[in-house]
Amino acid sequence: MLRLRQICLVASELEPAVADLEAVFGIATCFHDPGVEKFGLVNALLPIGNNFLEVVAPFRDGTAAGRYIERRGGDGGYIVILQCDDIPERLARCEKLGVRIVNHMDYGTYEGLQLHPRDTGGSMLETSWSAGNGAPDGPWHPAGKTWQEAVKTDRVSAMTAAELQSDDPDALAARWGEILDVTPQPITDGVTLLPLENAVLRFVLARDGRGEGLGEVDIHVSDRDAVLAAAKARNCPTDGDVVTVCGTRFRLIS
Repeated sequence: MLRLRQICLVASELEPAVADLEAVFGIATCFHDPGVEKFGLVNALLPIGNNFLEVVAPFRDGTAAGRYIERRGGDGGYIVILQCDDIPERLARCEKLGVRIVNHMDYGTYEGLQLHPRDTGGSMLETSWSAGNGAPDGPWHPAGKTWQEAVKTDRVSAMTAAELQSDDPDALAARWGEILDVTPQPITDGVTLLPLENAVLRFVLARDGRGEGLGEVDIHVSDRDAVLAAAKARNCPTDGDVVTVCGTRFRLIS
């Protein structure tokens, strides 16, 4: 089992980014994790159905997140977090491939492997296991114990794709496929997919001038007009079915 469960965005300031996400997508914050303070960060978790958007923001100088903002020229996508059921096998695979683990989290009911971005390319990548037999609506430690109570699906209900951009998307897709043990599926010239249980990872050519990184998220909408109206009211850029919030493009999928 390999499922898209969480997307982490990075912002220079937490509150404005969270306010935009809540207003545009009609979602609510379920948890602030005090555990990220040791990395010089504050955060917020917002459920979209049984997926999660996380926003992290540095509160001191010299953080990895702050350097990432500087490198990519502003707020944007930061970490792709996948839910799996085979942490020991994935740890062994990383060791075999020489992929460094920068953070091995183990809370008893939750265990996660955060991989070194220089060994993955694209963005930070994390695979995590949670108690609950892999149930889509089951527990998820980063989101707190009562995240289900915060779910609001009037406008949006799921994240269905994460898009990684690169000057060499085929090579990046091959590398992620090797790490995740998923066979890449070329779609067109310069576009390759890695299929997951509930979503796809899409690899495309970088065209926005921001270089390699997590550039776009596909989000299933039930009220497209309300999302677009709210985005315009918040002065968030829109382009057809794409809304940009926190430096990240969100493609609205009906």
